[in-house]
Amino acid sequence: MLEQLRRDVLEANLEIVRRGLVLYTFGNASGIDRASGLVAIKPSGVPYESMTPEDLVITDLDGNIVEGKLRPSSDLATHLHLYKEFPTIGGVVHTHSEYATAWAQAGREIPAFGTTHADYFYGPVPVTDELTPEEINGDYVLNTGINITNRFKGLDPNAIPGVLVRGHAPFAWGKDAADAAYHATVLEAVARMAWFTVALNPTCTGVSQALLDRHYQRKHGAKATYGQGK
Repeated sequence: MLEQLRRDVLEANLEIVRRGLVLYTFGNASGIDRASGLVAIKPSGVPYESMTPEDLVITDLDGNIVEGKLRPSSDLATHLHLYKEFPTIGGVVHTHSEYATAWAQAGREIPAFGTTHADYFYGPVPVTDELTPEEINGDYVLNTGINITNRFKGLDPNAIPGVLVRGHAPFAWGKDAADAAYHATVLEAVARMAWFTVALNPTCTGVSQALLDRHYQRKHGAKATYGQGK
């Protein structure tokens, strides 16, 4: 079932390892087939170097296992909630990449300090509110997803394809699993640049709105000029 989705999601999982975003099994990637409403996700605790497409777990949007002999990622409920609430996304990646996680642990959003950030995130990368003890001791993984989507009220998840979960780590998403892995990689890069920016100039206020608009729109706007077009 969904052989291409399995291969694509496996490749996204391997990509975040190649890019240095994951140590051991500290992360996961998933993808959704919107036509069937089925999701492929990394199995929990399985080493990346031994993982095969057949190891990926297929679930429905309610978390019921449709195919697979292994347990799905422990972050499954967060992924599923994001797919339900962000209907334009097709892939989700969660890592504990070093610099993005540091910003999450500090409870600080990543400001748009420069044009590298502006090329991919149309504004600061937001940080969620702290979960309450009731949310942590309840359905923690689902509540993490709810916390993310609550933070995105009034924000466009397509224009800001990532978030920092306070005290935890980043999540990123995209049109498919490969795109989510790409955004997770970019998020870590801008988090690292932002850390050095703050170290060099603690009073830096970031790019102007005009420069933010210019760089984001040239890649993503209706009259984008970046790349070779369609």
